[in-house]
Amino acid sequence: MIKESLKSYGQRADKSMKTYLRIERLRLKIHNKTVSYLSENNLTFNQFKVLEVLYHRGDLNIGSITKLTMSTPGNTTVVIKNLKRDAWITSIADPEDKRASILTLTKKGRDIIEKVFPTHAQKLNSYFDALDEEEIDTLYNLLDKLYQAN
Repeated sequence: MIKESLKSYGQRADKSMKTYLRIERLRLKIHNKTVSYLSENNLTFNQFKVLEVLYHRGDLNIGSITKLTMSTPGNTTVVIKNLKRDAWITSIADPEDKRASILTLTKKGRDIIEKVFPTHAQKLNSYFDALDEEEIDTLYNLLDKLYQAN
């Protein structure tokens, strides 16, 4: 017989841990659905993040892309190399720093992100169908409060 013994770290700490686990499981569930959708369009999640940031923010240097995609410099470099190889992005000279380059979407890159992003946005929206507008606002505000506090 398996004995279930859960050690308590205090009621609030226990609730905090349960809440964290619920958030993480939901994040993973949504992430896996997103990765599956992107793979149907021959994109990795990291490629998509770079294309999305260039599409919505415009031409950027590698450092800005790394920060906006919450990635690491090494990973961003590899992703960018592969996106260049596949002709989805290209480099242009940075007019303010001749040693640096700015990345920009090619027509092929713009075409794929314009094809994939609207469905991605619809899918993200559908994950929150269980909430009404007020609940979405409340959830956002609570998560933002935690984000700002940490």
